[in-house]
Amino acid sequence: MKIRIGSRESKLAVIQSQMVMDAISKAMSEAELELVTMKTTGDKILNKTLDQIGGKGLFVRELDQALRENRVDFTVHSLKDMPMEVPEDLPLAAFSQREDPRDVLVLPEGVRSLDPRKPIGCSSRRRQLQLKALFPEMEVRPIRGNVQTRLAKLDAGEFSALVLAAAGLKRLGMESRISRYFSPEEMLPAAGQGILVVQTRLGMDTRCLASVQDPDAASCAQAERAFVRELNGGCSSPVAAYAVTEGEQLTVTGLYVSPDETVIRKGNLTGSKSDAEALGRELARKLKEGT
Repeated sequence: MKIRIGSRESKLAVIQSQMVMDAISKAMSEAELELVTMKTTGDKILNKTLDQIGGKGLFVRELDQALRENRVDFTVHSLKDMPMEVPEDLPLAAFSQREDPRDVLVLPEGVRSLDPRKPIGCSSRRRQLQLKALFPEMEVRPIRGNVQTRLAKLDAGEFSALVLAAAGLKRLGMESRISRYFSPEEMLPAAGQGILVVQTRLGMDTRCLASVQDPDAASCAQAERAFVRELNGGCSSPVAAYAVTEGEQLTVTGLYVSPDETVIRKGNLTGSKSDAEALGRELARKLKEGT
């Protein structure tokens, strides 16, 4: 039995795909696994922000096409990079155990404090908005590229610091570059941050993914993504959501920002894990209405 795994070709994407492949191998030692990498449109266009070139869908377009053309059987993504609307013929088949969901501050090599003369590198509106409250005196400037590209620009002196996801740095073995962790209370993570998702074609046998699937991560992902969808949040929106489970209970925290960014509300809602999507939608409506 041969299973072909599609992945973006960045070092982090390959590591993440290999993690999924290792889990499949443990469950199905007889399976022959092949990694198929490709560069997506989002990886090629680095001189513009995502909202200027079409959003997160540009990171999955080529991988979606490979699934539809039967060139791969599964694709692996960072869930936070996935569009909120998923095509019916390409369902999300498994959600991995969550890595550290927090955002982190990364300073240049050998530097211990922020240089107010240089900007913080960060393209996410979600992060930019929350950074204003934490570092009101600092300029924030967009930066694109994979983790290594961004770190090279940082160490070359272009930025005072970067804000990145802890999960990516840890998976790359670069945890030592982290200067400060932001708690979820300081900076609410992106929906799905730290979770890997496996996508496939409708009708595919997904039993080989049983060892990948983490029920708690799946419930959190459902609540977080439902919150963002209810608010029509895209890559240019500062909307954020983060859920945690305790037994059969789930608490989802959300950040609502009005279109003109004059109204900002944060709140949470607790209920049953089995109602994850409904909880996300309900919290979004409550925060939007201010109730």
